[in-house]
Amino acid sequence: MSRPNPIYCAVDTVDLAEAANLIRQVASGARPAVGGVKLGLEFFLAHGAPGVRYAFPDPVRLTGIGFFLDLKLHDIPNTVAGGIRAVVDLAPTYITLHAAGGRAMMRAAVEETGAQALKRGLPRPKLLGVTVLTSLDGSDLAAAGVNGDPSDQVKRLALLARESGLDGVICSPHEIAPLRRECGTDFVLMVPGIRPAGSATGDQKRVMTPRQAVDQGASHLVVGRPISQAADPRAAAEAIAREVEVNNV
Repeated sequence: MSRPNPIYCAVDTVDLAEAANLIRQVASGARPAVGGVKLGLEFFLAHGAPGVRYAFPDPVRLTGIGFFLDLKLHDIPNTVAGGIRAVVDLAPTYITLHAAGGRAMMRAAVEETGAQALKRGLPRPKLLGVTVLTSLDGSDLAAAGVNGDPSDQVKRLALLARESGLDGVICSPHEIAPLRRECGTDFVLMVPGIRPAGSATGDQKRVMTPRQAVDQGASHLVVGRPISQAADPRAAAEAIAREVEVNNV
């Protein structure tokens, strides 16, 4: 059985040339090795919208791969709406914001995203709520005053995000199955903390292999260092794609 490529390559560098080269390696050509690329907060703070356009130019976009702008917005509703307004022109497939920002903040983001996309004649970016960062475990949450297992907090925030109109959430691999049951088949589960068998876990505390995550019900897999730090990033991405039986490599 084959499936669309769920892999989003995390481009975690502030080096503009390095980012552009990595994206070109994994995403260009008639058969991209990934389903999308992720540009995060460090890159965006260093280079802004011009850097995004340089690293992820129109020829790469035309291959049809997704663009995940991982800004993790978290502020008062009006400010988050303004942040959304500032980046809609980049036509991201996904934008992230912290679900812990609350219902009013998330609803303001949803309304602004729809309005701006309609105004500019662009596809509406999908909004994903950040639940519990994969670098955190139960002791980290307890130190911040959040009692209970991380999975309980993830579920609570995911349901709040869905009720607030978000399209999905970011979650650790170990929350995929319960969130899929709770939130339904159309709710996007974007999953970091993915490590191919034998890879170092680094600073991720709740990890899973790509095949395990897809079989649990993940929509997309965010894979960074196992691709970006490989001697041949394209070959590394293709190997992961074969593991999850995608149909374009």
